[in-house]
Amino acid sequence: MKPNRFYSAFLLAGLVTLAGCASTPPARIEINLVAMNDFHGNLEPSKFTHTGADGQKVTVLAGGINAVASAVHAWRAQDPELVLVGAGDLVGGTPALSSMWNDEPTINALNMLGMNFSSVGNHEFDSGRIELLRKQHGGCQTPRADKACKLAPDFGGAKFAYLGANVIDKATGKPFLPAWRIEEVRGVKVGFVGAVLRGTPLLVLASGIEGLEFADEAESINRVLPEMKAAGATVFVVLIHEGGTTTEPFDKKNCSQLKGPIVDISKKLDPAVRLVVSGHTHTGFLCKVDGRTITQAEYAGHVLSRIKLTVDPKTRALRDIDVNNVIVKDGDYPVVPAVSEYLATVKQRSAAALARPVGRLAVRSVDRRLNPAGESPLGGLVADAVLAATRPHGADIGLINSAGVRKELDSSADGVVTYGQVQAVLPFANTLVVMELTGRQLVEMLEMQWVRDGVDARHTMLQVSKNFTYQWDFARPRGSRVVPGSLMLNGQPVIADKVYRVAANNFLAEGGDGFPIFKQVPKRETGVVDLDAFIDYLAGGALSQPAAFAAPAPRIVRLN
Repeated sequence: MKPNRFYSAFLLAGLVTLAGCASTPPARIEINLVAMNDFHGNLEPSKFTHTGADGQKVTVLAGGINAVASAVHAWRAQDPELVLVGAGDLVGGTPALSSMWNDEPTINALNMLGMNFSSVGNHEFDSGRIELLRKQHGGCQTPRADKACKLAPDFGGAKFAYLGANVIDKATGKPFLPAWRIEEVRGVKVGFVGAVLRGTPLLVLASGIEGLEFADEAESINRVLPEMKAAGATVFVVLIHEGGTTTEPFDKKNCSQLKGPIVDISKKLDPAVRLVVSGHTHTGFLCKVDGRTITQAEYAGHVLSRIKLTVDPKTRALRDIDVNNVIVKDGDYPVVPAVSEYLATVKQRSAAALARPVGRLAVRSVDRRLNPAGESPLGGLVADAVLAATRPHGADIGLINSAGVRKELDSSADGVVTYGQVQAVLPFANTLVVMELTGRQLVEMLEMQWVRDGVDARHTMLQVSKNFTYQWDFARPRGSRVVPGSLMLNGQPVIADKVYRVAANNFLAEGGDGFPIFKQVPKRETGVVDLDAFIDYLAGGALSQPAAFAAPAPRIVRLN
């Protein structure tokens, strides 16, 4: 029997229609990113304080590698092609649980999370370029051989790529690290380009970055965009370790009050860049600047940025960006057993060393927060320890940079302080240096505390030992804020032409934190490590003798 020609025609039309439906492209392509910044090796959760919906302050335990891993694992289950990225300072300035092993536990844990890319941060250079390359590529050869490959006999390095378009090797004129990488997601080539603040040389040891140049961030990013386009990228994401601040809530969408260096950098970027993932300022925000989205996710893993990119399926161009900052806490998502077991192993290997008592405090906690004059109780305590350790080397004054004091100093209920608690305060293990400055140069040194544009002056204040005092007046112009004749040492006026010996860490001695005067003066190494000096000072000879700490008379007095 012959087939009905009408039925055949109908069947053929239906097949054509079905085939057409099968080949119709989706209305949109969605690409999911998760971003973190300034993790600083916080493998365990810590306090995160924010303003709740009712306007009241809320403090929760958040972050830590277990919580971060649980969230990322759950979100990746929803989207297996999710891309995890960072904006620098994933390591460095870390608690003892990570730093005592040269931050190898943090790199290993981030590998377990499936980190894809991160910009390099200034803290990745804390131990110099050689150690940074070891963290990237693995191995045990490093200037910090006392800590490397001690947790395990080998170290494989980061499986994710550190990116730095503006970190230039002077010998070759080329980027020291890869400038960019492309990740193909659902057929879309997404280009990730990294950069770090060009002021990095002010924040790290000069000897550790010798031979490197930190170029303009926006110019460096724009310069490599043609390369990325030639490689097929149609969507561009900047990962940059530089940031800003805003008074708006960390999770407010399209915030508009963002200020700081990242704003100027963003305005200079090529229009093809519509998303900037930032770091460095430890401030959560989801802002818009001239139509460009700029994000940051707090620090220590307290918050993760969830970013959804909507892409045109035909042109592969970015249509829309949706961002959310999400607090992550233990228990929010199912535990990832492998990560939890790894953390338990690290803690077990570290427990004895971290729990070793090293001193006793007369108070439960010593605060590192600066008062309006720029002084903190903990900063003064550390400066006193610096002086005590270097008096045999002729020191007259002890100093510590405020940013070098990383955590409050806590103790147990009976006042006992452990090695882990002290090491969290001074994680860099810098050596102490004694430098010779005249009284006139001491004034010049103090005036340098207020020369960095766009930085709260209190954050650059030097903490001084209790035998050294002075006054300053913010109403006076830069370069003359120190009140004339106010400098006193051991109760006596500082004499302009007399030479004084100042003890500080080698970071300051190399001109770090914006104090170039220290590079110009005679100095000598003491071989004393700041952490050891602090431990010795707290011990005071016996645990039963509390460290000399009470509410001190002001060392730094602000008049206006």
